[in-house]
This record gives sequence, structure tokens and C-alpha cells, in this order.
Amino acid sequence: MLHVTIPPFPPPEMSSCFLDEETFCQCCQLLLQHSHSLCDGWSWEQVKGSEEGYLRKTALGTGRTRCNLDQQGNSSDQHQERTFSLSFHNDDDDDDEDDGAVCCIQEESSSSSVVQYEYHILYSCSYQTPVLYFRASTLEGRSLCLEEVWDSVHPNYRQRLQHRPWDTITQQEHPLLGQSFFVLHPCRTEEFMMPVLKAALEEHRQVNYIVTWLSVVGPVVGLDVPLSYCTQKHQWLCTRRLIDCK
Repeated sequence: MLHVTIPPFPPPEMSSCFLDEETFCQCCQLLLQHSHSLCDGWSWEQVKGSEEGYLRKTALGTGRTRCNLDQQGNSSDQHQERTFSLSFHNDDDDDDEDDGAVCCIQEESSSSSVVQYEYHILYSCSYQTPVLYFRASTLEGRSLCLEEVWDSVHPNYRQRLQHRPWDTITQQEHPLLGQSFFVLHPCRTEEFMMPVLKAALEEHRQVNYIVTWLSVVGPVVGLDVPLSYCTQKHQWLCTRRLIDCK
């Protein structure tokens, strides 16, 4: 369990909305308090032999999984979309010069399935922002590939991802666990958080950075944030702890 003592608010001396690790932990503690009251499933996972940790949640959702069709075009899935992949190969065993590249057509189906998601929220020292790592698997335990994860993103979000690289989905090693995870890249988190925090400051509203950020990036990968996280006053931190709008 994460235990953090929240100190008095410091004077507004920050010139950006980058998040320091102490404030990250404070925001996580507030999120955990409300999660426990809702039984929303968030927990704090401490890394063994380290002071570092991360927020974790598992949830069931709907995703799109791919499977090859047999020669008769049959598939065990009911609701499916068919795609075709085209590949070429040379037959090294055939010496006939007239026999060149052979075209192979592989038919695949994409079907809607129940998927188990595991979400981790970590602090990035490099970007000074939270980062959302996640992985997804079928109920049979098969991990989804990157293409299936992209297929599972809602078309509206997918279009935005393709045109805005700040939250592109990639696959990389989990920095604390050393396992393969998907991640929403944080390189431009500060850019889209700045207007949100500036507006909150101008309107004299206090916010929880983690809750506000997660409300933006979570739905992209099927993680919705209940509205009560944003309306409960005990979830808020002074906006001036995060940004000084000059």
C-alpha cells in the first residue's frame, strides 16, 4: 500500500506542468483512496527490493482478435471481418527459370472477443510525466499482438493516434518488470496537459493530475475513468503545485 504524507502547498514557482515524483505519488494515493471506496480495482504494487512501485488494475473489455481461416473459409467465430494478406516467395527447389515468385494469399478473420486488460501507471523520470503501460490477452491466455491491439482501438481514437504521434501505441520492455508491454508514448503529455491545467488555474479549480491525464489517455485503450474521480474534492491537489501560468 502506498503511504505518502501530503505537505503544505508550496508557492507557485513552477514554469511548466511537468510532474515531480513526489506529486505523482500524492496523486496516486488520492486515486487509490477513491478507488477503494468504489471497489474500482486499482492497487499499488511495490517492486520487490526497491522503493519504486506503480498503480495496477485489471479489467475485462472487448477487443478484436485475429485467426486464420481454414481452406473452406470456416471459422469458429460468429461475428467476423475478413482481411487478406499478400506475400511472395521464391521456390528454391525449382530450377525452372519460368517459375518465379509464387503469390500466396492468406485469409484472416477479425472477430470481437472478450479480452482481459492489465493496466500499469508508472512515473517517467525522463519525461517527468505518468506513463500508461498495458497488456491484453484472451480468456484462453493468448497475448494480443500489436496489430490486434490497434484493431481494438475505437476508430475515432485510432484516427487521432495516426495523426497525432504524442500517444502512439508501441511495444517495449516494462522498466520495472522487464516484461513486454504496450505503452502510450508520453513524449507530448506535457503539451496536451498544459492547456487543461491552465484552464483549471484560471477558473480557480483544483485538479488531480493523474485523474485528469488518465481521463484523456485511458479511453484510447479501453480504460474508462468513472466521473466521480473528477468530482470528489478529496481527489484534488492545488493546481499551482503543478503549473505557474504567466
